[in-house]
Amino acid sequence: MQRKLEVQALHKAFGDVQALKNVSINLDAGNMLAVLGPSGCGKTTLLRSIAGFETPDSGTISIDGKMVFGPRTNVKPERRRIGYVPQDGVLFPHLSAAQNIGFGLPKAQRHHDRINNMLALVGMSGLGDRMPHELSGGQQQRIALARALAPSPSLVLMDEPFSALDAGLRAALRQDVKNSLDHIGATAIIVTHDQEEALSMADLVAVMRNGECVQVDDPISLYKRPADMDIARFVGEATILQAPVMGGTVHSPFGQLPLASNDFCDCHNAYVVVRPEQFIIGQPDNQICGQVVRTVFYGHDAMVCLKMDDKLGMDNIHVRVSGAQRFTPGDTVGLKIDGEVMAYAPPAVA
Repeated sequence: MQRKLEVQALHKAFGDVQALKNVSINLDAGNMLAVLGPSGCGKTTLLRSIAGFETPDSGTISIDGKMVFGPRTNVKPERRRIGYVPQDGVLFPHLSAAQNIGFGLPKAQRHHDRINNMLALVGMSGLGDRMPHELSGGQQQRIALARALAPSPSLVLMDEPFSALDAGLRAALRQDVKNSLDHIGATAIIVTHDQEEALSMADLVAVMRNGECVQVDDPISLYKRPADMDIARFVGEATILQAPVMGGTVHSPFGQLPLASNDFCDCHNAYVVVRPEQFIIGQPDNQICGQVVRTVFYGHDAMVCLKMDDKLGMDNIHVRVSGAQRFTPGDTVGLKIDGEVMAYAPPAVA
């Protein structure tokens, strides 16, 4: 597969703040990369450096095999063939939806067929004459995406494009955007702090922390085999147990549990990560028991909070169950763990 983007050993500082520290990422053509991390971790600086809006202190950036940033090289943003979708869309208020889409096109390409095709691609056929103030937030973001895609860019960059939308619209729009990008085989990068967004949209997820890229993996591997305990806590919910690991097996109060990775050395006090859906609630007979504190209903599923016996050395445990199941506060239920778990060595004492 053709390599679309190569970022190697990128550094960027703003005064004493190291925004990027030795960041390296590769992205193949036709794939989507999600750059995931909390506010201030460097993800937007990385995106703006790729676009050419920020100048890194060192490192290299190549697009389609051509270096656009490196020693004695810094190609201007407009010559990098990049489509950019900012956080709030930023449509020109005095131009119609169709005129916004055509703005970035060469005059020879500003014909109705091209613009109408882009409107159809983002599900906005027939709305080209609407002014930005006549469009909903989701519709404005669709037009912003169409404007970015219209010149057939080599790479599409999106900076938290759904963050200003309500949860229901955000979920629907991100799937539509993903479908639009897949339809034309676009290569894209989306910056987000939303784990669900990253895992559901991207072919590859890069987790940023304090300016560093701490793990790059496909969504399933990232969720099931996080590189460290902090990533495990950040990408999805997790319960942390302390238990000995010997011979590739966790010896926990719940019984012997298989490890997802076989390269973990024996440890008398390992930190074991268990996802909420791995806990199975059953009858209290001959099982570790917990008392139901509350159930939070989400529709398709629910999260049950259980208070555990203090002797087990565990805090309250959260269990993800089907939304059809009902539990009453105060009920005593049995609990077991299903599937492989990840284990990590205890943090070093400073």
